[in-house]
Amino acid sequence: ATEDPRGFLQRLEGQPGVILDEVQRVPDLFSALQGFLDDQRSGPVVLTGSQHFLLSARINQSLAGRVALLELLPLSLAEQRQTPARAPQQWSDRVPWLDRRPKASLASLDAALFAGGYPRIHDRSLDPRVWLDGYLRTYVERDVRTLTNVGDLGAFSRFVGLLAGRTGRLLNLSSLGNDAGVSQSTAKRWLSILEASYVVRLLRPHHRNFGKRLMKSPKPYFVDTGLLCRVLGLRSASELATHPLRGAIFENFVLSEVCKMFVHHGEPAPVHFWRTSRGDEIDLLWSDGERLVAGEAKAGVTVASDALAGLDRFCDLAGAPPGTLIYGGSEAYERRGHWLRPWDRLSPLPTSP
Repeated sequence: ATEDPRGFLQRLEGQPGVILDEVQRVPDLFSALQGFLDDQRSGPVVLTGSQHFLLSARINQSLAGRVALLELLPLSLAEQRQTPARAPQQWSDRVPWLDRRPKASLASLDAALFAGGYPRIHDRSLDPRVWLDGYLRTYVERDVRTLTNVGDLGAFSRFVGLLAGRTGRLLNLSSLGNDAGVSQSTAKRWLSILEASYVVRLLRPHHRNFGKRLMKSPKPYFVDTGLLCRVLGLRSASELATHPLRGAIFENFVLSEVCKMFVHHGEPAPVHFWRTSRGDEIDLLWSDGERLVAGEAKAGVTVASDALAGLDRFCDLAGAPPGTLIYGGSEAYERRGHWLRPWDRLSPLPTSP
């Protein structure tokens, strides 16, 4: 494939379908694929890869108009339970949230946060800590070094750890770079690498100004909470109970599930956050086409009345409908017009046998 890409593709002629994995390792293949696909000499060609940055650049140059791009994120709760996924349009439906089937426990929430959603962990019932350790080593030692020319791998690993400690906080690249011992430009480049390789997701602020001065910095989250827990050094799910970042990890989890709700239905995830200079904030915000949908995430089992203050202020200011607070408890109910919904109802529950 590297030395004779056209000859390599000729061997695939007449096949009913072809899967080429880790195609970013052979960038010269993309230009040869252009003619191969135009001549329709085989069935569908599926190109897979774990690094979006090289793949996307080559596709834009050689395969524009010839491909459909699909993102496969870690498993959602629905996929882990093997139940139909909730569609974005069902977010406001009342019935699924009021399901009275068995309630999830705090231990099951911590286990879900700690395990994350990488398929191999669930498919093989593996210890998340062991598998994620191997994933991190492979990612840093193979993918980062060979594909992005990061010089100091130790500094890069330290950078990832510092970023994990800033999950859900406004990003200050200058401060992050100083703490990691690298320049701001290097920090920006490394952050782009993490985002493009599906390790980190940057949540951008909502752009509309409702009479308030808005913050413009993004907030970093990890694509997978299991990976986030491993980078933070957690050794078991039980350690989450008293971890100082448990709230941020839970918020990360809710964001991931909402993004999967869109992406796994073939839609981009138009999710943002909203924060003013005086501290008014909404964790999640998106448009359902007609109106803004506001969501908050609170890890606690009980919800204090002031936890709804942000939703109150935003909905009043923006003229938005009542919002939704996803929390670590087990009851779905309404308070001050807003819905409080349990974390395990983010996906439909399995059907009882």
